[in-house]
Amino acid sequence: MDVTPITLTEANQFVAEHHRHHPPVVGHKFSIAVSDDAGVRGVVIVGRPAARAYDDGWTLEVTRCCTDGVRNGCSMLYGAARRAAFAMGYRRLITYTLADDESGSSLRGAGWREIARRKGRSWNTPSRPRVDTPPLQDKLLWEAPEA
Repeated sequence: MDVTPITLTEANQFVAEHHRHHPPVVGHKFSIAVSDDAGVRGVVIVGRPAARAYDDGWTLEVTRCCTDGVRNGCSMLYGAARRAAFAMGYRRLITYTLADDESGSSLRGAGWREIARRKGRSWNTPSRPRVDTPPLQDKLLWEAPEA
């Protein structure tokens, strides 16, 4: 498999077709694909952190990582995202997994480390009403190793 650049439109189309529980994203800093002779087999989308406390200008977040089930695809994507983010001058790369539904084996395979458990909660508040679409269960926070 090869690591290749991909547009946000193309990456979001792949996410819409293959992601188990999240819709496409609105924006990104960059997106990467893994492909072979059969075409695109997986994508990773990297953008600003969702949590305002982490949005310091030096941190990026993997907001989507999605494959069609190709072996080692997610690990390749997490590794490529880490290399690209640090090459661009960012100092930190994070992502989240669902604590009860996702093992994190692809992240561990790419050298990432689990650093915290975050309580699941609604983003809907009286001051900013929202419709909850993502899963509200606990999440694990992961961090990529420094380049």
